[in-house]
Amino acid sequence: MKKYISIIFIFGFLMIFQNCSSQTQPDSKSVETLINSDDFSFRAERATPTNYDVINVMNSLPNTTSTRILDLSGGNYSIDLRKDKLDVTLPYFGRVFNPSYGNSNQNSYRFTSKDFVVTKSQGRKGKSIVKIKVKDQSTVDEITIEVFKNGKAFTSIRSNDRQPISYDGYITKNEEQKEKP
Repeated sequence: MKKYISIIFIFGFLMIFQNCSSQTQPDSKSVETLINSDDFSFRAERATPTNYDVINVMNSLPNTTSTRILDLSGGNYSIDLRKDKLDVTLPYFGRVFNPSYGNSNQNSYRFTSKDFVVTKSQGRKGKSIVKIKVKDQSTVDEITIEVFKNGKAFTSIRSNDRQPISYDGYITKNEEQKEKP
């Protein structure tokens, strides 16, 4: 009887792992098609600031971990790339060298650009690198999105008046825009 119980227990344990491992991840072909279409969104899940003042403040807060990674999964932070428009809505944590007082929209990366250039290249191990050179924004110089085969992505933003920051997340297909009547 004990043999049967242990066999049933092992079988149940294997079924639990089978269900956990069957999480939906896009295949590499659909990720490649999405990147080549120039019509995708990067959804940020975590931010990694490079300023040690921000990291020291985060470490001094009660009930926080000693990592320098900020969880962004509750917000709707993204980079939406379309053929004719670039929408960026990302928070910024770090030092701003030329702050604009009284205008809180300039404290983060929130802008829409219509004048930008997208270049794509292949990285090592099948990674795709998308570089976006923004021409009509004075604060942002270049956005680099590194997309892995499973759809996970790493984004870094190089700015003219701020310290660099990077974000971890994933790419998805852009949602269809509803036309206003």
